[in-house]
Amino acid sequence: MSDPISYLLAFFSTVVLVGILTPLAHRVGLIDKPNARKKHETDTPLVGGLAIYFAIIISFLTLGHKFSDFASFFIPSMLIVSVCLWDDLRELTYTIRLASQVIAIILMCLLGNMIENIGILTIDGSYLYLGMLAAPFTIFFSVGLINSFNMCDGIDGLLGALALIALAGFSIASINAGHTEELQFTLILMSAIIAFLVFNFRTPWRKRGLVFLGDVGSMLIGFALLWLAIRLTQGENRVLSPIAAMWFFAFPLFDSLGIIIRRIVRGRSPFTPDREHFHHVLLLAGFSVNQSVAIIILLATLGAAFGLMGEALGVHEMVMLFLFASLFGLYYWGMMRAWKFMRFLNRSICRRAGLDRRMHHDRRKTVSANWADSNLERRSFSGDRRSNGRRQPAQHESSNMQNSVTLNQKDPCSPKVANKLIK
Repeated sequence: MSDPISYLLAFFSTVVLVGILTPLAHRVGLIDKPNARKKHETDTPLVGGLAIYFAIIISFLTLGHKFSDFASFFIPSMLIVSVCLWDDLRELTYTIRLASQVIAIILMCLLGNMIENIGILTIDGSYLYLGMLAAPFTIFFSVGLINSFNMCDGIDGLLGALALIALAGFSIASINAGHTEELQFTLILMSAIIAFLVFNFRTPWRKRGLVFLGDVGSMLIGFALLWLAIRLTQGENRVLSPIAAMWFFAFPLFDSLGIIIRRIVRGRSPFTPDREHFHHVLLLAGFSVNQSVAIIILLATLGAAFGLMGEALGVHEMVMLFLFASLFGLYYWGMMRAWKFMRFLNRSICRRAGLDRRMHHDRRKTVSANWADSNLERRSFSGDRRSNGRRQPAQHESSNMQNSVTLNQKDPCSPKVANKLIK
């Protein structure tokens, strides 16, 4: 079978499988129920990941490749999908999920797909080989990358879009290097994800995603991207440097690593779910789901483009790594001061909406947000900051009445409306 037909088969197989699995999911309880931490309002089937997985298998069989050449993907992924399916049905503890991921990565290493070097990061310009640390480093990095994509699966269309950006980067690199097998696998996965986004992405005539990936889909996509990254960055005929490939994952890595560090700094478990991701900041600032996805897609695309450009121009890998670490530091610094960022975005939204902020409240007043940072405690609307506290009672009453009127209006910059945006 020719390659284009295999890619079309991956697309239509995903569409058909979503249609078949959706009623079955309602019957067996494979659904995501709304709660205080989630924004959807109806029970949503978690069948996107299963549909993508079976579509990949069906399409791969039409290419005629040896299974042994791709055993390092299919055997570990079978374990990941099985455990994650159980998790979607019964909600396992994070220790079981992590243990299954570690076992899957060990299987991948034993089957020949391992991070043996991390690029040209030595003074003499040679590869920095990990030696005996190769397996532990692969396990540590792999678990982190897989979970970073899982943590980004917070709003409709986001994870699928981030995966497509990384896969587009891998496909361009594979084409330039003439790696046909990896290119075929990449395009099959892209076709399946695009088909899923048909059901998951919000449109003007559909205000919610019809199906979700579930842990099966988010972990599977994370593992598939990891597998491709290792395969394309290791060995004598590598396609990319490891540092350039990391730029394809810049946004998921920044977001998840920043969240984990903040949780640890605050004395909380790094596995405790919360609403402190970058897309939550955008939603609190008043952007819609699709607008938030578009902003993040733009940032992720710039990261992937920088990785490709650095590889094409021959930028030294130490320079690429330094820039990567510096950008993460800037991102973390900004997220620790997210309330200022949100206030700026709130003001920009008022301008875009054509609203006169001075009709509702003094521009010097701050808006509180439902934010977990210790610096973002709930604040009430205050009076003019230049006031010396000698205001007459009548003035206090007038100020309180004005604030009450402001909060009751449909002002996109008010705390009540901002809080509703994420429910």
